[in-house]
Amino acid sequence: MSQGEIRGTGPECKSNCTANHGPHGHPSHAEESPEMQRVAQRMRRVKHRILVLSGKGGVGKSTVAVNLAVGLARSRKQVGLMDIDIHGPSVPKLLHLEQRALNVKGDTIVPITVGDRIKVMSIGFFLPSEDVAVIWRGPRKYGLIQQFLADVEWGDLDVLVVDSPPGTGDEPLGVAQLIGRVDGAVIVTTPQQVAVLDVRKCVTFCEQLDVPILGIVENMSGFVCPKCGERFDIFKSRGGENLAKEVGVPLLGTIPIEPEIVAACDNGEPYLDNYSYTDAGRAFDGIAQSILKALVESERTPETDTPASPDGIMRIAVPMAEGRLCAHFGHCEQFALIDVDPDTKEIIGKQEIEPPPHEPGLLPQWIQEQGVTLVLAGGMGARAQDFFRQRGITVIVGAVGEESERVVREYLDGSLKTTKNLCDH
Repeated sequence: MSQGEIRGTGPECKSNCTANHGPHGHPSHAEESPEMQRVAQRMRRVKHRILVLSGKGGVGKSTVAVNLAVGLARSRKQVGLMDIDIHGPSVPKLLHLEQRALNVKGDTIVPITVGDRIKVMSIGFFLPSEDVAVIWRGPRKYGLIQQFLADVEWGDLDVLVVDSPPGTGDEPLGVAQLIGRVDGAVIVTTPQQVAVLDVRKCVTFCEQLDVPILGIVENMSGFVCPKCGERFDIFKSRGGENLAKEVGVPLLGTIPIEPEIVAACDNGEPYLDNYSYTDAGRAFDGIAQSILKALVESERTPETDTPASPDGIMRIAVPMAEGRLCAHFGHCEQFALIDVDPDTKEIIGKQEIEPPPHEPGLLPQWIQEQGVTLVLAGGMGARAQDFFRQRGITVIVGAVGEESERVVREYLDGSLKTTKNLCDH
């Protein structure tokens, strides 16, 4: 596969996509296909996934996505930036990557790196020139997004930022269906009502797909004169701010108009890296920090959120092997069932019990019958996690520790250390 070739988007794509995704590009049992297995395997190494959406073009969505990625990287996070604006990819230009060549190893695509912490993928890297028009229907777009998720060597990421094209069409729908759990969407608008009307459709899109909204960014929010310091609200109405209040989501930030933003975009220089001292720079940084805070809070499972078993006791299961926390759920020899008083958060009982044979779907039922409401595991396959969640049992993977009671105490006091999911199958 060469830089100019995108697998799965040639003449054969129509039949392949119809077979895997149905005639309209929507998934039909895609989770069982080899492609979706690769997607799941890649995404298990991605801690958080964020969609950057806009209801209207020209609102600066890609600029926000790029500077969000830079802001997260400045906070020492490993970040992926995936540009799925197939008809108008802007990310390569905004990061001055137009001339960078992709490294393709067999069926694996190595993303372009920016510094030590940002990995970038865009269809722009495959096009022979910026003048080439991509004229594709929905199934081809779906196939490309699937390839970006399945074949790109993202590695271990703290956050994957997805820069979607304007609107609520094939691309944002495709990535929302393919990527698995989405931690939230950042919706970008400008203050005037004509933009806000289209942004409302993004809010509805997220609600219908059960995608949480992290907040709204109001771009081009007034102009501050560099000479006198007076602010001019060019678009008059603060539409983004009003919409955030109306739909009950945070206003992540308001980014003023600054000539340096245009110059930085044209020169391929991340604005936040070069103008962090300006009002817009501080706004970009504040947006990144607000999102980072929301993601960190989402990692924590408050003790009060862990339901008690029917007898009023919080029962936590820890898979064990050779007397300590088992790194691979399917290899555990016994379970430590630890009872916790839900009011005092004190351990009040413990028993170790051998599980039934490890057959698909059997353990979740057995665990539920024991009154367990939470499993702390070193590693567990994605399908097994789904079985537990379907039964209302919370699963935390990547737990680090040895002695079961200590692992539970660390979970209860918020100090439990976690790493990547150790079970990749």
